[in-house]
Amino acid sequence: MNQVERKIYFARQEEIVAATDPEVATALRAERARENEGLELIASENFVSPAVLAAMGSVMTNKYAEGYPAKRYYGGCEFVDVAEELARTRAKQLFGCDHVNVQPHSGAQANMAVYLAMLQPGDVMLGMDLSHGGHLTHGHPLNYSGKTFQVVPYGVSRETETIDYDALRELARTHRPKMIVCGASAYPRIIDFAAIAEISREVGSMVMADIAHIAGPVAVGMHPSPVPHCEFVTTTTHKTLRGPRGGMVMCKAPFAEAIDKAVFPGVQGGPLMHVIAAKAVAFAEALDPAYKDYIARVLHNARALCGELQARGWTMVSGGTDNHLMLLNLGADGISGKKGEERLGKAGITVNKNTVPFDTRKPYIGSGIRIGTPAVTTRGMGVPEMKQIAAFIDRVLRSEDEAVWAQVRHEVEELTRAFPLYGDI
Repeated sequence: MNQVERKIYFARQEEIVAATDPEVATALRAERARENEGLELIASENFVSPAVLAAMGSVMTNKYAEGYPAKRYYGGCEFVDVAEELARTRAKQLFGCDHVNVQPHSGAQANMAVYLAMLQPGDVMLGMDLSHGGHLTHGHPLNYSGKTFQVVPYGVSRETETIDYDALRELARTHRPKMIVCGASAYPRIIDFAAIAEISREVGSMVMADIAHIAGPVAVGMHPSPVPHCEFVTTTTHKTLRGPRGGMVMCKAPFAEAIDKAVFPGVQGGPLMHVIAAKAVAFAEALDPAYKDYIARVLHNARALCGELQARGWTMVSGGTDNHLMLLNLGADGISGKKGEERLGKAGITVNKNTVPFDTRKPYIGSGIRIGTPAVTTRGMGVPEMKQIAAFIDRVLRSEDEAVWAQVRHEVEELTRAFPLYGDI
């Protein structure tokens, strides 16, 4: 789809909504303008292709399809079966897994399905501490995972701010978990899935790897894959995979039936067939050689942005990044992550506040900022732009002058005009 076609597509889309609901249409236009005119640096966000957007807005949203291809509880599923089978086949090709279920509505539900299939309430589970970079669904006490299971958290070394595999081994030997959960939502380094699997075999546990953030690098071989080592691998389909919002579960063949039953009817009913169709489109895009080039640029941009921020005197958790994200530690004596997020937002730069390892601030405040490069890379930005962005971030975080933030916002809009998103209408 060329630039003119994109303009026509999005203008027509908003006209259709405006004819029925002008208030929602106004919100849609405003959101597209926000995305187009600002810098999206939230590590878990990306921009899908027009083809993925079109599939999500397709007639498949009309179809109920409880069950699985060729085994549905409703008639009229012959064409949604095609879409789901394409998604499953492409996902298996992409990750080299035995079995995949593409129906989970989110990464959280994908994780829930694995727990439901393999654990009983009260079972012991090891999960990475949220404040050290883990995820809510890896055992946080306010989440269903922490409420249902006996969770023992592990984390990073105070000295290196990287996963302490020796401490993890000792915890596993002491508590003999039924499952070890690995993967993270705010961890900038390579995860050694082979080492964690070795620990699990030593204590007789299973391993679930949640690769929601790093699925793209894993798919193209730019991060070690957990698939050969772990019984279960879950992921979202957005983030670095650049697909629609949703999740999926991969597993080794002996667990396929249990996983499918856990997804449906275990944790959800009818699948979102329009989203599954969009997943199929996104997986096809990820199988194209151009996607590997894209991921290489995401990682290159992350290293460039991280290095430039460090050169300007900012401290990065673990001293750098190996993947698509970085954690800027503002320090216990500096402005909070919340204030940093707010300042940058006023300058047209969207990030999220985040805790850092051994943080003394509450999670809603945090001492860090999580920054990622997938979305700006999708727009076509490269190392020169990363240097500009680092300069923007530096100026905003070091100033309490709203006039400085406004000036940076003007410069951000000037930069983004050179990289229009979905047609510059």
